[in-house]
Amino acid sequence: CHLSSAKGYLHRAKTAVSIDANTFQFFTRNPRGGRAKAIDPKDVAAYAAYAPEHGIEVILGYAPYTANPASDKQAEHDFTMMVLAEDLARMAETPQAMYTLQPGSALGKPVDEALARVAAALNDVITPSLGTPVLVQTMAGEGTQVGSTFEQLASILDQVELDDHVGVLFDACRVWGAGYDIVDDLDGVVDEFDRVIGIDKLRAIHLNDSQNARGSHNDRHARIGEGQICPEAPAAVANHPAPRALPLDLTTPHPHPSAFA
Repeated sequence: CHLSSAKGYLHRAKTAVSIDANTFQFFTRNPRGGRAKAIDPKDVAAYAAYAPEHGIEVILGYAPYTANPASDKQAEHDFTMMVLAEDLARMAETPQAMYTLQPGSALGKPVDEALARVAAALNDVITPSLGTPVLVQTMAGEGTQVGSTFEQLASILDQVELDDHVGVLFDACRVWGAGYDIVDDLDGVVDEFDRVIGIDKLRAIHLNDSQNARGSHNDRHARIGEGQICPEAPAAVANHPAPRALPLDLTTPHPHPSAFA
């Protein structure tokens, strides 16, 4: 599940173990702003010792919503590049971690240009020595969001020079919102992903339900079984041969948020 960053890596790992999880996701900084809490080297060391003993092999850091690599506005670009550079430097201190970001919004500019800007941002921060894979998330297509089709995601990845350092995070709610039928044609969706992007680029899953109908282009998560995606679909995604061995994170509303504080 997605866990609070307030008390550090070791606390997150122990929380994950307490709910029988062997992976977790967390925001690298304030999701609605830009501030990042200082990393405690002792906490990282304690986590690095604890995680393998409890089956935690890979975790996901999540960039703040305010980062927008698709934007052509200078202030947004500068902020985004600061976030990506700092976050990847910080993630380098964390064993077995991947980093996820949303590709952002074109803000009325041509989509092809926005996709190129996302790739250019990744090219600026990804180096040959980078040990943290960077995952671009599937999007629902709200407003001027880019990344709502497999073709758009492929366009971004194809323009990344060090393409072995990048992959895709498949978000069930957002893929559903974008119009892909993961209920009645999951195999077809996976086959299309493989044909357009390549199944080797699928690196992680957000397993969630949606408050909205398929093709709504809305991204409003619901708890599994309480939304518009049938209850069997998340299980089918989790047990599909393609993503079965990948980290799957719940990013759904929790009835008691304080439980994971």
